[in-house]
Amino acid sequence: MLKKPNVPVIALEEHYADPELYALFTGLDATTPPHVVAKLEDTGAARLNDMDAAGIDVQVLSHSAPSLQKISTGAVELARRVNDRLAQIVATAPTRYAGFAALPTHDPAAAADELARCVEQLGFKGAMIHGLAEGQFIDDRRYWPIFARAEALDVPLYLHPSMPHPAVIDAYYKEYAKDFPVLLRAAWGYTVETATLAIRLVLSGLFEQHNTKFILGHLGEGLPFLIWRINNGLARPGQKPVEFRDLFSAHFSITTSGFFSDPALLLCVQEMGIDRILFAVDYPFEANAPGPAWLARVPLCDEDKAKIASGNAKRLLRM
Repeated sequence: MLKKPNVPVIALEEHYADPELYALFTGLDATTPPHVVAKLEDTGAARLNDMDAAGIDVQVLSHSAPSLQKISTGAVELARRVNDRLAQIVATAPTRYAGFAALPTHDPAAAADELARCVEQLGFKGAMIHGLAEGQFIDDRRYWPIFARAEALDVPLYLHPSMPHPAVIDAYYKEYAKDFPVLLRAAWGYTVETATLAIRLVLSGLFEQHNTKFILGHLGEGLPFLIWRINNGLARPGQKPVEFRDLFSAHFSITTSGFFSDPALLLCVQEMGIDRILFAVDYPFEANAPGPAWLARVPLCDEDKAKIASGNAKRLLRM
């Protein structure tokens, strides 16, 4: 638990499972152990007690992958039911829980409206999008109404990983998928897929029109470590002019979810600045306790620790 400075700890990438939505994917992800599924399904006393023991004051709840990005038929109505139930969960412990909406990206206009409903009526702090939308990268202009509405509402969109495109799995991972199934997921595939999505958003021209705010987990899916090289490469002759580094740093914040490494964090502080880094655990795929304990001992000053623990989240999410 944080002792110095004595500030709240807000965790931003903390998952749960809505029974109706999660049932649609039962059996699709055999890598999720039963004890993790049980924790996804619990938003009551056991979860709160675990948060207390670890020193986590608030979880911003979001639905576990793959969420609504793989749903088309009935997605709009399902999103309303899922989000209404999440609002009810938050209401059971309003000082301990907040919410990120699940969006029916199959219908971008309806997704934008659902985002507005969730923020304005349900008090949600933004939304989470899980990877590709029915196999399509969301930098496509058809999805920009969602980003425009997020800008108008002044809330961020959290870009969460999902499984790589089937063609990518076939070309890059199939030889190792059986023996190392998590290679497609948290060990590598998730990172590549989500980082590519973020790069595409910068290159798409979106930020020339909209001041949309995004969040990336897992210390930015590797991009802070590569941003100098990406920016340098895109500055070579023959490229369409783009200030990649400036745009990425201006529109993206990153969280510590599932990535409790001193050297990695310090590099991110140097590249992104302390105001762009927020605390997260990635519960229940990661245990709660190691995250706050790690943050308490990282080689940063108390003021910087306080910003990561909750100060930056309070500002970005207007909590």
